[in-house]
Amino acid sequence: MANRMTINYEKKPCYDIVFTDSFELLVDELQAFDVENRRVAVIADSNTSALFGNTVIQLLEGHCMQTLLYSFPAGESNKTLDTVRDIYKALIEAKFDRKDLLIALGGGVVGDVTGFVAATYLRGVDFVQIPTTMIAQSDSSIGGKTGVDFDGYKNMVGAFYMPKLVYMNVATLKELDDRQFYAGFAEVMKHGLIKDAIFYEWLLDNMYEIHDRNEAVLEEMIMRSCTVKKLVVEKDPTEKGDRALLNFGHTIGHAIEKAMNFEMVHGECIALGMVAAAYISWKHNWLSMEEYYEVRDMFVPFNLPISIDSINPEEILKLTKSDKKMEGTQIKFVLLKKVGKAVIDKTVTDDEILDAIREIYFSDEDAKE
Repeated sequence: MANRMTINYEKKPCYDIVFTDSFELLVDELQAFDVENRRVAVIADSNTSALFGNTVIQLLEGHCMQTLLYSFPAGESNKTLDTVRDIYKALIEAKFDRKDLLIALGGGVVGDVTGFVAATYLRGVDFVQIPTTMIAQSDSSIGGKTGVDFDGYKNMVGAFYMPKLVYMNVATLKELDDRQFYAGFAEVMKHGLIKDAIFYEWLLDNMYEIHDRNEAVLEEMIMRSCTVKKLVVEKDPTEKGDRALLNFGHTIGHAIEKAMNFEMVHGECIALGMVAAAYISWKHNWLSMEEYYEVRDMFVPFNLPISIDSINPEEILKLTKSDKKMEGTQIKFVLLKKVGKAVIDKTVTDDEILDAIREIYFSDEDAKE
């Protein structure tokens, strides 16, 4: 049994998200795309290939013309044009053409890379998302953003390109190590903070079930998170307006991620960025002091950081200026008017950003006090 959600593009149905607890319905879902007459390449990283690659390939065999499992090394450091080039080469050698199909099996990196390959190989081939991580199921697999990093700068090369289907097997979340599981939770929390205060409270109320990875609770959580993402991306599919709200925490978070040479998990950096953004929201007199500290401290029980001791605040400020969310010389900063209501603010100054970075910076001097 599966639940479904339809994502609309330009007010027309574009693709479905299928929520289920196994891979058993995958072939049935793919038959809607004439898969028996297509070659299918499953693109995964080394982690998801080992966990789920053979399972998915075995399900597909006999139901399509040809299967290919392509794996690249896991990690943000491999979200590059070099990886894209290697996938192009594998597809060319396997004689994939425009009518064939790519499947992204993995987390956010796999989905972004595979989507970009699909958007650009032979000027566009169909692809399907099978997200297997918290961050991919709750956020990155939805909305058609694809792309890669360039010289360490996040998502500088990319395209908007919609999948044909997003197939979510929530049971894959049980295979994540604790760090990846909780890091992905940062994006779930983001959706509550920017658009749905009731969902935010629900996350608090279901904290223990989330820790236990209760399957029914996880599926409801993912579906509610996807509902927020759906509302935003349908209103603004190519980020000309409100879709930028989804960048809450990402301006400073991406800068920390680059400064740390991607040694920190993406969601951990975004959690720090959200704390900093909430701090600026307090200083703008939108959040009360109590609300700021409540937002900050909520990250703690989900094993997400609220401070960091290995950054240079001035360097982080400088790196924010290289963010793709710059508009001229001004950053489009996402702040909270209140929990559940985010706004885009173009008036945040360098001094305010630096103060916020210092708020999350825990130095050796602090430790001595």
